[in-house]
Amino acid sequence: MSPTPFPDGPDLFRLDPGIAHLNHGSFGAVPVPVQEAQAALRAEAHEDPDTFFVGVADRIAAARARVAAHLGSDPEGIAFIANATEGANLALDAVPLAEGDEILVTDHGYGTVVAAAARRAPVTTVPLDPDLPDEDAVREAVLDGVTPRTKVAVLDHISSPTARVIATPRLLAELAARGVTTVVDGAHAPGMVADPLAGGADFWFGNLHKWGYAPPGTAVLAVAPAHRARIRPLVPSWEDGHGFPRSVEYRATADYTGWLAAPEGLDLLDRLDAARVRAHNTALAAHGAALLARIPGLAPLPYTDGLAMRALRLPPGIAETPEGARALREELAAWLRVRVLIWPWPGGGGIRVCGQIYNRPEEYERLAAALPAFLERGVSRAGAGTCP
Repeated sequence: MSPTPFPDGPDLFRLDPGIAHLNHGSFGAVPVPVQEAQAALRAEAHEDPDTFFVGVADRIAAARARVAAHLGSDPEGIAFIANATEGANLALDAVPLAEGDEILVTDHGYGTVVAAAARRAPVTTVPLDPDLPDEDAVREAVLDGVTPRTKVAVLDHISSPTARVIATPRLLAELAARGVTTVVDGAHAPGMVADPLAGGADFWFGNLHKWGYAPPGTAVLAVAPAHRARIRPLVPSWEDGHGFPRSVEYRATADYTGWLAAPEGLDLLDRLDAARVRAHNTALAAHGAALLARIPGLAPLPYTDGLAMRALRLPPGIAETPEGARALREELAAWLRVRVLIWPWPGGGGIRVCGQIYNRPEEYERLAAALPAFLERGVSRAGAGTCP
C-alpha cells in the first residue's frame, strides 16, 4: 500500500509542481513560513542597517540558543556556520597534529570534507563495501583501518550516497578509547534524526538547511568542551576576543538572515509533529526504493531504519564514473523532470531517493516506470540529444 500524502505538505513549499523533487537530501527546500521570516529580516536590515548590524551578534546568540534547545545541545557548545565543509575545516584546524600523524576517512566521505583532511595530514581511506550488512560490519571495517598513526577519524553520521549510519555511538566510543579524535560529518542528521548529538563526538557539524527546514547556508558546529578553546575562525573578526562560538559566527557585514530564521524551520518541524514527519518521510523513501527494486538489475542496499533516504546499486556499466553519474542524473531531470541523486561507484553506480512532506507516491511510480529505458540506453549514449 502506498503511503498517504502528508496533509497540506506541498502547500508549505514553492517548488515547481511539474518536477518530482526526490532529492531533498542534496539541497533541501525552504518552507514558505521560513522564507517569509527570512524576508522580514532582510527588510529590517535594509531599513536600518546600523541598528541591525550593531545588534546582530546578540541576535545570533539568541537564535543559536533556540537551535541548541532543538538539538539537545549546550548553546555555548555550538556555533552557526555556513555548511559542513566549513565545519570540517574549523574542526581539523583545532586538532594538534604532529609529524607522522594520520587522519582516517572512508570512501563514503563527502569530497570536500575528505579534501580538508588531506590538506592537513596523510589520510588513510577505509573502503566500505556498500553491501556491508549492518552497522556492526561497518564499525569493524572502520576499526580495522585504525593504526598507531591514526590521530583523527573523520566519519559520516549518515553517508550521503548510500544513506546509512556510520558514526554510531559505539564506534565513536571505541575510537575514543584508542585515543582517536572523532570528527563527524552530520550533514543529514538535524531534522531527520531525533537526537543528532547523542554519539558524543569530539567535533560534529550538521546542515540545518536540509532536513531542518532552514534557509541555505545554515549549519552548526558542535564542539566538546575540551576542544573549544582551540577553535579559531577561518577569518579573524571583531568578536575574536569572545572566543568560541561568537568568534566563529561574526563575519562583519554579511547576510545573517538565514541563521536568524533557522529556528523558525525547527519550530515548524515541531508544529507539524517531528516524529510524524520523520515516519512519513521514511515510509515514502521506502516506498520509492521498493518500486525501484522491481527493476531488473537494481539492487537495494542495506539501510538504517528511520532514515528518509534509501539507495540502490545500478547495473554494471551504469554511472561508474562521476561523468557517467552526472550524465544520467541530468538526463532524468531533462526528459523525465525527476530529480534524484546518482552517485558513481566502480562496477555500477547508485541511485538515492528521499522522502519529504511535499512528495507524493506517484512521483516515485513515475521514476520507476521510466527508469528502465534510461538504463537500457546506457551511459555511453548520455547527452546524445534523443529521448529514450
